[in-house]
Order: sequence, then C-alpha cells, then structure tokens
Amino acid sequence: MIRTRRRFARLVFVVGLACAIIAPRAQTPAAPPFFFIQLSDPQFGMYTANREFSQETANFEFAIATVNRLKPAFVIITGDLVHKPGDSAQIAEYQRITAKLDPNITLYNVAGNHDVENIPTPESLAAYTKIFGPDRYTFRNGPITGIVLNSSLIHSPQGAPAHADLQEAWLDAELAGARARGARHLVVFQHHPWFLTKADEPDQYFNIPLVRRARYLARFREFGVRYLFSGHYHRNAGGRAGDVEMITTGPVGRAFEPDRSGLRVVIVRDSGIEHTYHEFGDLPNVIK
Repeated sequence: MIRTRRRFARLVFVVGLACAIIAPRAQTPAAPPFFFIQLSDPQFGMYTANREFSQETANFEFAIATVNRLKPAFVIITGDLVHKPGDSAQIAEYQRITAKLDPNITLYNVAGNHDVENIPTPESLAAYTKIFGPDRYTFRNGPITGIVLNSSLIHSPQGAPAHADLQEAWLDAELAGARARGARHLVVFQHHPWFLTKADEPDQYFNIPLVRRARYLARFREFGVRYLFSGHYHRNAGGRAGDVEMITTGPVGRAFEPDRSGLRVVIVRDSGIEHTYHEFGDLPNVIK
C-alpha cells in the first residue's frame, strides 16, 4: 500500500513536470501606454529683455491650460523658468501660473542657466534650490525612470567644481541603481542639449562641451539610457549617438526662427518612446 502511494506520487510529479514544460509560459501583460508633456524655456522676461513679461504670461497660461485639458501623467519643464536669475517678480509669475496645474498632474522642474547663472556658484545654486527644490533628482512613473540633471554644472563647472563632482558621482550611483532594478526606460532630462544633431559636433553655446559630452554619452550607453530630453536651443533639434536619442524641444516662451512656441507630447509604451512637437497653433484634441 505504501509502495503504491509512492508510485502514484511519483507519477503525479512526472505528469505535472511534463505539463509545466509543454504548456506555454504565461506572459506578463504589457503595461498600458501613457503620455507626458515636456515644456521648456517659459523664460519670463526674455521677450522684452526683462522690462516686463506679459507675452510669457500669455504663452505659459495657454500651455498650462493645454496640459490640464490633455491630462498627461506628468509635465516636466526643462529649464529657464525665468530670464533673470533670482528675479522675484518673474519667479512669482512662474509660480502663480504653475499653481493652476491640475493637482493630479505631477510637475517636475529642471534648472536652466537663466535660473542658476551661466556659471553656477554655490550661492546661485542655493538660491535656486530654496525656491524650486533639488536641482538633481530621480523619479519613477510607470516604466520610466527619469533622472534630472543640472546641466549648467556640466556645461560650466568652474564656479562650483565641488557641486559638479558631487552631481557626477550621484549620477553614477543612480544609473547603477536603475540598471540593477531593471528599469525599462531610463530617461535623462536636463536643460542644455548634449549635442544638437551629431555627437561629435564642435562646441558652441547651445551644446555641452565635447570634452565632457563624450564622457557622459559613453556612460549613458553603458547603463542603457536611450532618451535624452533638453531645451535651451529655442528651436527643435535631434540626433543620435548610437542607440541614444537626443531630443531638443522648442520653447513655451520666445522661439527662434524657423520654429514657433509650443510643447512636446511624449507617448510611453513598453516597446519604446514616441514624441511629437506641437506648435501652439496646431495642438491635438486628444492623445492616442
């Protein structure tokens, strides 16, 4: 009797093992797509060289109203929130309008050179973080791990070298942690473009100097970063460094020809990220 039970147990085990091998594995269902909106360079005061900012107010109120209408998962504003660093009136107007954002939509601020000075100092960085919060941080939303950098410290680190070194060490730790967690989409957001069209293009005002650009791009490729979002150029641009895509987005505020003011809609799917820039005169009714 005991021997029969043992034989039956072995038979059940073998049959179960065979079924497990033959049966197709259940696949993890794909996460539903979602979208976020990138705004850049509202830059209160730029149109009139800091005399007033009525045009920036009109543009930014329209942008925030559009965000509220479209209802993205979050909105990220990639720098140059104001035109004159530390200007209390410009900052107050930026804060007044962002306070109109639907509370269900998360807002992420990014430091631009007009927020922390072209050459940041410990004092200008402290002034920014006191008002707007950290100038570097990581966030997660669905399959996205977003890393926000203060690109002015990378572009011109000489005024605050210790802060630049700390940010670089912090970035290494964040990239390693994201890879260890198996982040599906690892995305970097900052103000300055790493490059406009080509990874080895010459240095200019609008890109990160090549001596540091090459080092960081190698790091991004190593850790699986696929998307880099920036502003600063006041036009749209883009290019690739291998598998890494550089996306430079035109401004909410004053645009440079041939582009016009607008925003970027970014759709996130399990398979990848799609994005489209929309001028204010050609905005979508819904996002599909």
